[in-house]
Amino acid sequence: MNNAQNWTEEISPKHSLFDFKLKETWQYRDLIILMVRRNFVANYKQTILGPLWFFINPILTSLIFTVIFGGIAGIKTDGIPGILFYLSGLTLWNYFQDCLIGTSNVFRDNASIFGKVYFPRLIMPLSIVIGNLLKFGIQFLLFIIFLIYYLLKGVEIHCNIYMLLLPFLLILMAGIGLGLGMIISSMTTKYRDLSYLLSFGVSLLMYATPIIYPMSMIFKRIPEKFHWIAMVNPLSPIIEAFKYGFLGQGILSWGGLLYSTIFTFLSLFFGILIFNKVERSFMDTV
Repeated sequence: MNNAQNWTEEISPKHSLFDFKLKETWQYRDLIILMVRRNFVANYKQTILGPLWFFINPILTSLIFTVIFGGIAGIKTDGIPGILFYLSGLTLWNYFQDCLIGTSNVFRDNASIFGKVYFPRLIMPLSIVIGNLLKFGIQFLLFIIFLIYYLLKGVEIHCNIYMLLLPFLLILMAGIGLGLGMIISSMTTKYRDLSYLLSFGVSLLMYATPIIYPMSMIFKRIPEKFHWIAMVNPLSPIIEAFKYGFLGQGILSWGGLLYSTIFTFLSLFFGILIFNKVERSFMDTV
């Protein structure tokens, strides 16, 4: 009699550092959907306005930017109405920010779950990135409503075919947020100070990204041979390409987008690599 059994799953405490378990993660795709739903419900379950904050936040932020930076500081927006200009930058920026901050807290926020049941840990940061697409979709719709409003008013806005780059730009934003978020999350299991520095660092990064000012303003203030320095931030070419496609203003730099793409792949590779290493023993330090 043959007592051998065919196991469908094998849980082993040791695996290669480069074993990212992407196939196994795909097999748990139903769990990703459940986690996306859980995150959404948990975030807005006890709020009065609920998902309306998706609209309120970018509108209020854009109005404040319009008054402070457009009115008081006198920063030009290349002929684009202030609120529309700021909304265009905030739409993508908010998605990146939510992905980065959300994934950076994965180990800390889910320690109780990780300690009880096994599943590919990569599911948690992936569910955050995918779940934030809903918020992005709502804020993008808000941006389109304002865009149509100003077009109907006769404001000169030159939308063009490069709007079709949006899915690619969104993938880059998600990839950078996911990769950097996993690196930070892995490091905060031992160095809690990083979690306190993150919100401050994200605020600084926003001012280093062309959200409240056009990149053309920076280019006018520095010699041409130093223009590349303004594009060192991998988010800048992405934001500028978005503005170029939907507003007809901005700088579409294929070299800059290539740089952002390479940065995305590197941050994802090292993010998953470090995440994969830390998740083996993080329960001892979290």
